[in-house]
Amino acid sequence: MRATPADRLAAARLRADEPWFGRAFPAYEAWLAGDAGFDEVFLPFFYGRWDDTARAHAEHEEAQTNDDAAERYFAEGAFTPEATRAALAALTAPVLVHAGEYDGGPSPALARRVAAALPDAEVSVQPAAGHYPWLDGPAHFVRSVLGFLGEDGVPSR
Repeated sequence: MRATPADRLAAARLRADEPWFGRAFPAYEAWLAGDAGFDEVFLPFFYGRWDDTARAHAEHEEAQTNDDAAERYFAEGAFTPEATRAALAALTAPVLVHAGEYDGGPSPALARRVAAALPDAEVSVQPAAGHYPWLDGPAHFVRSVLGFLGEDGVPSR
C-alpha cells in the first residue's frame, strides 16, 4: 500500500485556497509525473501550514536526509507485499495509524487501508496537518498518541 501520485495530487488540491498554490501545484504535478526535478516551490504541500516553523524544518531537512538509504528503500526486491501482509495480519500489538488531513502519503484513506490490514489498529486523522503532524499541531499530536497509549504509556487494549 503505497501512496500514488493521484493520492498526493488529491491531497494537494485540498490546499487550492493557499496563496502559494498556483505556483506550487504545476511544479508538484510535473515532479510526480517524472517530468521535472524536485522544486522547493512545492514544499508547502508537505506541511499543514507554511509558516516559520515549517520553513525552518524544511531548511534543515536536507542535512537530515540519507540519499543512499532513500535509493535503497525503493530498490528492486525491497518489498514483498504478500510476506508483509501476512506478518501484519499476525501482529498482536495494538497499533495507532496517525495521518495528517492534508498528507498525500499516507493520506487518511491510505492510513485506513493500512489499519484494515492489522488485527488491532486504530486510525487517527489530525485536522489541518500534513506529513509532519507534530509540527503542524504539537498539542493535538501529543493528545492523540497519549490517548492511544493511556496514562501509563501502554495501549489500553
